[in-house]
Amino acid sequence: MPQSQKHDPDILRAALIGLQHTLGTLEQRIADLRSQLVGQPAARQSAAAATSKSGGKRKPLSAAARRSIALAQKKRWAAYKAAKAKPAAAAKAPKRVLSAEGRANIIAATKKRWAALRKAQQAPKAVAKPVAKKAVKRVAKTAPEPVTAPAVAAAAPAAE
Repeated sequence: MPQSQKHDPDILRAALIGLQHTLGTLEQRIADLRSQLVGQPAARQSAAAATSKSGGKRKPLSAAARRSIALAQKKRWAAYKAAKAKPAAAAKAPKRVLSAEGRANIIAATKKRWAALRKAQQAPKAVAKPVAKKAVKRVAKTAPEPVTAPAVAAAAPAAE
């Protein structure tokens, strides 16, 4: 009887790890052989391959070039910070100062208002006023008027 081939996931993972290890050793051997052909150690060749992928080797900058780049960057930052600081300073208005005459006017007006309030509180309270006629009329207008029947009105003159 033929058996069906069922693969256990643990066995497959172990096989994968073994193959990856074998692949790593093969790549290392290939790199060693290439370095022997060119005459460079393997470490240098891998570094050269990494720089070629990122765009090639860069030319070293002189001290004067680095200094000029740094000064230009500082100049740009100074201009940025100055432009950012100006609107904040311009938005802040100076404080206003109250003159002695204005303060005296305010005090006098306040004293006058308080005196009027105290006088109003001391005066005897007036008796409640009767309801105004306009209010009564409004109530009368809003109330529905009784409607007389037309037949009754016609019969009354005939009886005389």
